[in-house]
Amino acid sequence: MKTALITGACINTGVDIVNRFASEGVNVVFTGRNPEKVKIAEEGYRKNFSDVYIEGYAIDSLNDDFSIDEKSVDEMFDFFDKKGVFFDTIVLNAADQGLDMKIFENSAKEFMKVLNTNVGWNYVICDRAAKRMKERNGGSITFVNSNTAYRAIPDRIAYVSSKGGQLGLMRALAIDLGKYNIRVNAVLPGMIKTDRWEKNPEFYEKVPSRYTPIGDVAVGADIADAVWYFAAHARNTTGAELVVDGGNTVQLYPVNCPEFN
Repeated sequence: MKTALITGACINTGVDIVNRFASEGVNVVFTGRNPEKVKIAEEGYRKNFSDVYIEGYAIDSLNDDFSIDEKSVDEMFDFFDKKGVFFDTIVLNAADQGLDMKIFENSAKEFMKVLNTNVGWNYVICDRAAKRMKERNGGSITFVNSNTAYRAIPDRIAYVSSKGGQLGLMRALAIDLGKYNIRVNAVLPGMIKTDRWEKNPEFYEKVPSRYTPIGDVAVGADIADAVWYFAAHARNTTGAELVVDGGNTVQLYPVNCPEFN
């Protein structure tokens, strides 16, 4: 049976991705930063999906000085190697959101903290995973990216930069790993109805990105469906991007916003 490694899967979209894969009969290993939250999530997943193997693993992306924690990645892969668990699919969902990063007010170290997580740490995971996929004749890697890789938003300079860089990483990996039958793609969500949406309804009621051409904002399951497509159905697709944002990327201004109608 196939096994997927899904990072950042204790809350929000990560939960929907785990649910999607487990419901299809795929074994799942998921990660989170907080050991207690990982344990709670694992108990919930196992209760809901008793017919597949599900295990949580606590791991952080960076050392205290914000450098990439390569050692922890090696330890994670070694841990599952010893258990005989091989990952056919990698879903890179974990991210540093880089919230409220303002030009003139944040240090280069804070800027690099976001890039080191969203680009550098993910590169390390891809490197370790691809070495194992190569030995087993292939696999699939999917980045959960963002439409902000193309459309910048205010006070998120590090996050926007990291998502643009992550797409470059995705394309380069698709070229370098294609010869080993390893496909590398990216899903680009726009706004998603996560816990932030629920906790701050007044802000999200009027935020421009909620006014999509189709009149609705994605939920986590929409992103999970796109990730599942790349993992399970896109046999001849690599280096591709699938935007899931209700059409926001293609509009010049929010056409369904009352202020413009």
